[in-house]
Amino acid sequence: MSDLNLTGELRTEFGKGAARRIRRADQIPAVVYGHGVAPLHIVLPERATVRAIRGANALLTITVDGKAHLALVKDIQRDPLLQIVEHIDLLTVKKGEKVVVDVPIILTGEPAPSVVVNQEEMVVSLSADATHLPVSVEVKLDGRVAGQHIYASDLTLPANVALLTDPTLLVAHLAEPNVAADEETAAVAAE
Repeated sequence: MSDLNLTGELRTEFGKGAARRIRRADQIPAVVYGHGVAPLHIVLPERATVRAIRGANALLTITVDGKAHLALVKDIQRDPLLQIVEHIDLLTVKKGEKVVVDVPIILTGEPAPSVVVNQEEMVVSLSADATHLPVSVEVKLDGRVAGQHIYASDLTLPANVALLTDPTLLVAHLAEPNVAADEETAAVAAE
């Protein structure tokens, strides 16, 4: 995973009115915290920040007053109607430090013909080096047949990444399509 570089400025105003003024100036209020250091309240450029946090578990290098801070996005507050980013919480990390992250599960490939795939879990929790976080975990479905189950323990993880989710957790299962329900639906539609 490559570092995403952002330049922030120290925030001197606080409160609801100040946050609105910051957002009107095309910036996002944020706070950087962690490792027993006092929180650092900053503002970040809106467009570059939104682009940087688009991917899962983005590792950001934020430069404030000439000092670089390595951070992961901990929380993003969004406006419920407009879906604009209102505030970002960033967690300071160090190179070589292990962090816990939730990583999306991506199903790829095509199972055997006429097999329905039911994905039960969308993410798994992993422990990984802060500078080498996986973006996603892929599960290949090629050639799989009805009746097979995919558990968390079946996931292929990159080197130096540990699974924290229960290994017996059902990620996906493959089944035959419910032909009787399809025929019943077709009969009702025909009437």
